[in-house]
Amino acid sequence: MYQEVIARYLQSHGYTFFSLSAVLFDMDGVLFNSMPYHAQAWHLVMERHGLHLSDEEAYLHEGRTGADTINILYNRQFGKKAPQKLIQKIYAEKTAEFHTHPDPEAMPGAALLLRQIKDDKLIRMVVTGSGQKSLLKRLSTAYPRMFNRELMVTAFDVHRGKPHPEPYLKALEKAGLQPNEAIVVENAPLGVRAAVAAGIFTIAVNTGPIDPQLLMDEGANMVFPSMKSLSESWLDLHTAFGEHQIIT
Repeated sequence: MYQEVIARYLQSHGYTFFSLSAVLFDMDGVLFNSMPYHAQAWHLVMERHGLHLSDEEAYLHEGRTGADTINILYNRQFGKKAPQKLIQKIYAEKTAEFHTHPDPEAMPGAALLLRQIKDDKLIRMVVTGSGQKSLLKRLSTAYPRMFNRELMVTAFDVHRGKPHPEPYLKALEKAGLQPNEAIVVENAPLGVRAAVAAGIFTIAVNTGPIDPQLLMDEGANMVFPSMKSLSESWLDLHTAFGEHQIIT
């Protein structure tokens, strides 16, 4: 099954082989169970400013930079871009609201998956639209010796956030990789869209309350119901990719 999916990816992108060298992880909803806190914070702060964003819709904006999310909501309601000072004010309030919650827990299954990937001598990278410095700092605590800060792409590194492919293209550039040398692990429809647009094989993990079909509709090559299920399938999946394996 995995071989067939990989073969279809290679054929559709004009590659004759897959040389897996790196795994690119989204952060919120993949490495940390932080999305419920983000969704609640967005909802409360947007309502405070007369903008309407339900907890459920917040999941559909996951992966965007904060400024892009605010602009979309403001334009939808008022038909114009949000003033820069208002964007800064709303995002600061959203960050403060997020920090009223306990530290989000590491996503079940993520640590085991990372250990397996490290044992396989693959590069681990974080590609996130988040600018939450507390979460970025927690990566080294929750997942010691797993990530190199120089190989992270955050909201501070890009001009255009997800669903634009720039974050994932930037990750490939930082690591000196081609698209057929990496895979992406994402949980958000917009993140999947960004990774697919960058030409990278994309695995979706449905850790939120959304319909998994939304992830497939955005172009995910595979969908797993959780990080735990992906970690349990990693050995077979990695074998299917095969180091420098020619697939015809």
